[in-house]
Amino acid sequence: MSPKGKQIIIAEEIIISKIYNVRGKHVLLAQDLAELYEVETKVLNQQVKRNIRRFPERYMFQLTKDEYDRLRSQNVTLKRGQHVKYLPYAFTEHGILMLSSVLNSERADKVNMIIIDTIVKLRDLMFLHKDVVQQLEQVQNKLTEHDNQIMVIFEYLKQLEAAKHQELEQKNRKRIGFRTKGSPED
Repeated sequence: MSPKGKQIIIAEEIIISKIYNVRGKHVLLAQDLAELYEVETKVLNQQVKRNIRRFPERYMFQLTKDEYDRLRSQNVTLKRGQHVKYLPYAFTEHGILMLSSVLNSERADKVNMIIIDTIVKLRDLMFLHKDVVQQLEQVQNKLTEHDNQIMVIFEYLKQLEAAKHQELEQKNRKRIGFRTKGSPED
């Protein structure tokens, strides 16, 4: 437990590395949250089970074996080769907020604020990223349109060049037919 008023510093990168996308939601796993709260995973899970009515599925859910295996194969932070007795719980943003009330500790309150602030920053960055992607798509569409127009101009120039070349060939071709003594040779 942290002494009253002591500031808790957790790097955003640490929190971000513990956020996973499962079932289309950003979640943190119970074991990672327990580590951040400095409690045992078992204690965290017990508190959740004692207050299960506060954790509907939109706040917290247990991973399936397949989901857990996929997370383990994608992330080196999850311990490989270690068999789990129970599949971990995944907590959404709202579930994380609810955890501070059931853990009832100053550290849980402070850590939750840091986690929620980080999640909000990530969400803002994703919206910013989305806007930038949309703007890039608009620029790409304009460039594609310009490319098409340039191709039309090049085709027209090629046709003009071919017509000019044909005209020049016509003019420079050797004349055939009857020539008189006074006519110039081509």
